[in-house]
Amino acid sequence: MSEIYEYREPTHFTAGAVGEPGNRIFYLQAGDSFGYHSVKLEKQQVIALSNFLLTVLDDLPAPEAALPTPVELIDPAQPVFVVGQIAVGVDEVSSRVVLVVEELVDQPTLEDELAAFTEEDDDLPGATLRVHVSVEQAAAFIRTAEILMEGGRPPCRLCGQPLDPSGHSCPRLN
Repeated sequence: MSEIYEYREPTHFTAGAVGEPGNRIFYLQAGDSFGYHSVKLEKQQVIALSNFLLTVLDDLPAPEAALPTPVELIDPAQPVFVVGQIAVGVDEVSSRVVLVVEELVDQPTLEDELAAFTEEDDDLPGATLRVHVSVEQAAAFIRTAEILMEGGRPPCRLCGQPLDPSGHSCPRLN
């Protein structure tokens, strides 16, 4: 059976990066007093999650803190898996945002699907990280992601792509 890592009342939820701009590895991290788990994801996934959480928070009670405090990664950030899909929902009873982060798995071939159909094994194809975060934690994640993106390479003023320190061949100049 595939691993499921679940945090119903996390004390730690953040995104972070390790490495130099242009060569960073991005992580999503969740944990509580018993431990934490990190998963590896793409910069674009951090941005998309942050932007989506902004829209989700519009429908929930405002966070208590005026300006949320960014949350740092806990070292070492050893990922348990690489992120494929992220789903976000709202538990209206507890006013918590629920994130379901699924492992990136290879797409099965037709033969794999037929073999799985005939087997009686009901294993899921990959690991899952499920995190129930408060409105304050979601707001802190958004603020952390904003700071994380500000620390990256500056964008080209013509095409918007990140500028590489070794040079940039802008497609708009061709």
